[in-house]
Amino acid sequence: MKFSCEKYLLQAAVTTAGRCAAAKSPIPALEGLLIQAGADVRVTGYDLKKGIYTDIPADVSEPGSIILSARFLGDIVRSLPGGIVTISTENGLNTRIVCGDSDFSTVASDAGDYPELPSVDRENAIAVPQNILSRMIRQTVFSVSDNESRPIYTGELFEVKGNELTVVAVDGYRLALRRETVEAGDMEDCSFVVPGSTLNDLEKLCGDTDEKVRITVGAKHISFVVGDTVLVSRRLEGEFLNYDRSIPSEFSITLEADRNELVDAVSRVSIIIDEKTKNPLRLRLEDGSLTINCNTGVSQAKDQCPVKGGKDASLEIGFNNRYLLDALKAAPADTLKLCFNNASSPCVVKPADGSDGFSYMILPVRLRAGA
Repeated sequence: MKFSCEKYLLQAAVTTAGRCAAAKSPIPALEGLLIQAGADVRVTGYDLKKGIYTDIPADVSEPGSIILSARFLGDIVRSLPGGIVTISTENGLNTRIVCGDSDFSTVASDAGDYPELPSVDRENAIAVPQNILSRMIRQTVFSVSDNESRPIYTGELFEVKGNELTVVAVDGYRLALRRETVEAGDMEDCSFVVPGSTLNDLEKLCGDTDEKVRITVGAKHISFVVGDTVLVSRRLEGEFLNYDRSIPSEFSITLEADRNELVDAVSRVSIIIDEKTKNPLRLRLEDGSLTINCNTGVSQAKDQCPVKGGKDASLEIGFNNRYLLDALKAAPADTLKLCFNNASSPCVVKPADGSDGFSYMILPVRLRAGA
């Protein structure tokens, strides 16, 4: 095998595919990247749960395939000067990496040891602009559960109905929902659950562009095509929460607040909260004014946020500060509705303009008297 290509292209491909290389595996080949030189050069990373392959243009003088350690190759390529990189093999697996005056030699592994990525038996397909899909993931993925005892909630539900795509994440304490109108393409109404780790990788692949991500859904796997890069992932199986029934539809108290002002007030009070004790925030509504305070036993903090509504209502409710801040920071609107019923029912955050583009639900924390 022998090929030459621009260093920046190789570095981007190694970084991208390296996201799916296993850090440690009983199958040593999975700790490496599969390098295949043919018409172009393809770089593949795979950990048996998800895989990424990406193609880069190259001058291929001798086709071939090898496996190189993902960490080792990444360190080498990052250290190289700018210019043309040449990778070649001699006498089987003896591999040389040359760029300018830099010259590395190592022994590769046999490409035949690399497991084959699963193929996606196409059942449905949809195309979503990269910038929209990236925002939908970023504004929901923080609510994905990390509790492996309920695997279905370690991913996000993707639901397609007509030309509407809804993405939902839930972890037992909060729920995040984003909805967008998209081109349905060949996809019939359906739903599927994508692992959160896959979505974190996908969000990094997407750029701030309206170029499409092609999503193909199979019986057990999903593929996402972003330009010259393909991300393949298993689907999570199981029954996902019926989110429509879980989000209250009627509320006794509805407030409107400026998102930035509310984020600033919650952030300031959160300064005194210790990660070990996790003291809750106490939100008190009185006479149309929202007061936010916290008492850790050592420190106290209080702030206020101007709100509209709730003039004749009173409420005192507690929240985990991080859960509340995550929702407020992710909400894609300048003015928010905060909807309540009582101190033991969820708070639902919605856009003040009445659209249904997002909803965030946060369960309250029980407050101790005098805390």
